[in-house]
Amino acid sequence: MEPYYSKKLIKRFSNPKNFGLIKDADAVGSAGNPKCGDIMKLYIKTEKKPKKEVIKNVKFHTLGCAAAIATSDVICDLIKGKTLKEAAKVSYKDVMSELDYLPAVKKHCSFLAEQALKDAIKNYSKNEGKKSKKK
Repeated sequence: MEPYYSKKLIKRFSNPKNFGLIKDADAVGSAGNPKCGDIMKLYIKTEKKPKKEVIKNVKFHTLGCAAAIATSDVICDLIKGKTLKEAAKVSYKDVMSELDYLPAVKKHCSFLAEQALKDAIKNYSKNEGKKSKKK
């Protein structure tokens, strides 16, 4: 029988590396699940390089269970240093794989992490569109 949480998940929950707020974030994404009460916010800060934006920093605030916090922390590590285009390809499956094991009743947490990421990228695009219109 598998343990309820993997050692990696417990480590991520106990010592999340990416917990926090980026006050001057270029975009914020959020996702939540009204059934379980998990709420995630993902803050991204980019660095503009020729013809691309690279995610320089990413932080999260999550209200939820151990799996919600761990999946939020994992997705931050998975996208840091990637272009926005590369980050958009990161999925809940990548998050679950990184944790080795996620109980079936907690898999929705990996979906929420992906949704928060997609929302942040969408909001980044909206923000950039507004900036270019002002020029």
